[in-house]
Amino acid sequence: MLDSDLLSPGRILANVSINSKKRLLELISLTMAKKNRELDARAIFESLCAREQLGSTTLGNGVAIPHGRVNGIDSVEALFLRLVNPLPLEADDGEPVDLVFSLVVPKNCTEDHSKLLSNIAEKFSDKELLQQLRDARDSSELLHLLSSSSL
Repeated sequence: MLDSDLLSPGRILANVSINSKKRLLELISLTMAKKNRELDARAIFESLCAREQLGSTTLGNGVAIPHGRVNGIDSVEALFLRLVNPLPLEADDGEPVDLVFSLVVPKNCTEDHSKLLSNIAEKFSDKELLQQLRDARDSSELLHLLSSSSL
């Protein structure tokens, strides 16, 4: 289910300036739609917002995994963002979010989606990895760290 393009240079954005949760979800939606013509930015945005309404997708320690299901695709789409200024996104630990790993999965993908989210959540519980991601100089270094962490 995971294609080799899940983590590629164009899917990692370092030093993103954003000032609200809505703007973050819009940026994710627009960027994913630009990377894959099969995707519709509006459908992605609505899916991400619908999931957020069910409850926050923050993990704590400054990490969030906004995700949603979208019709019309047959593979997982991902985007990683490191924010310049952390956003308060209702995390249980009260920490603002500066590391965002967003996923869009096919509408009918359930068990694989859950396994992928669980794997990502586990990787992002590693405080050493989180510090390395925060200290990375650029997107290239972020890609190396994310790729070597076997997401």
